[in-house]
Amino acid sequence: MRTRVPLVITFITGFLIILGFWIPHDPVGDIQSTFLIWYAIINGFTMVLGIVSLVHIHTRKIISHKSGYGYSLILILSMLATLWVGLYSGIKYGDLYKIDAPFMWYYNSIFVPLSATMFSLLAFFIASAAYRAFRARTFEATLLLIAGALVMIGRVPIGDVIWHKFPVIADWIMEIPQMAAKRGILIGIALGMIVTSLRIILGIERSYLK
Repeated sequence: MRTRVPLVITFITGFLIILGFWIPHDPVGDIQSTFLIWYAIINGFTMVLGIVSLVHIHTRKIISHKSGYGYSLILILSMLATLWVGLYSGIKYGDLYKIDAPFMWYYNSIFVPLSATMFSLLAFFIASAAYRAFRARTFEATLLLIAGALVMIGRVPIGDVIWHKFPVIADWIMEIPQMAAKRGILIGIALGMIVTSLRIILGIERSYLK
């Protein structure tokens, strides 16, 4: 019974949502809209649950002085500071995103620079991964190396100075072969999502019950 009831609820909900895309009229359309509203509400509760779980895990780590508990302390203090600044800005200014609100200063002066720093570090990891991927050890790697080099040369001003056809070649690579591969990957992802959704709706996939 503990397994059967969630499976029945999942099947009925999934079936009605799918049916709502094909029959957007009453009463199916209204049921689908109601389910989507419920989904938004449940999603909000899952965010609260995630925050509580995060605070619980890192608080235990700080109390037990496990390795790296200093980072956990910084995380908890940052969350509390963000919460306090957000509440203060919302109560005093009525809008968190007003230019003179402390929350906007907090966002522009702390969050944005930290995000830029993370993306800057990510660039080095991408460069390292590109170096390993562009090693011409196989025919496919050689094609990737040539295509990547042509795109990079065609995307910088010096490429146009060297040869005016480099930007044209780079645009062709991005618009024809790259787009074809991208669409193939997206079609594969969409088919995978459809198969996974059907497995969940039909009760074949039950890992979420564990």
